[in-house]
Amino acid sequence: MNKKYTKPTKEEIKKKLTKEQYRVTQENGTERPFENEYFEHKEEGIYVDVVTGEPLFTSKDKYDSGCGWPSFTNPITSESVDEKKDLSHGMVRKEIRSKTGDSHLGHVFPDGPKDRGGLRYCINSAALKFIPVKDLEKEGYEEYKKIFE
Repeated sequence: MNKKYTKPTKEEIKKKLTKEQYRVTQENGTERPFENEYFEHKEEGIYVDVVTGEPLFTSKDKYDSGCGWPSFTNPITSESVDEKKDLSHGMVRKEIRSKTGDSHLGHVFPDGPKDRGGLRYCINSAALKFIPVKDLEKEGYEEYKKIFE
């Protein structure tokens, strides 16, 4: 667990998040495809856990998978996410959760671009907050600027 990021109390999370963000991250919800904030988002920067601020993905690893949710080829570091077996909805899937906040993010599938590792991290926009490159330093993420240089 990264010491820089901590999970707020349940009460703090409820105050901080919208109803949709809470439903997705804390109640394992899924937002509607094609009707979410980041699925067509193209700006350069990083995506962080909406609950803790922990960095999760970069725009460098984002691609259009056609699924209706933001898709990434891999997380910013393997230590930023956990995988859990998900047997819900009559399927066998790998759920992706943020390491520090234990927020439900989405799922990972083996149908991503083969030349980039073959994985598709299909992530709910409601679980993410976007930090543009120009704001990385101001927001406390200066160590990630090198990714975009």
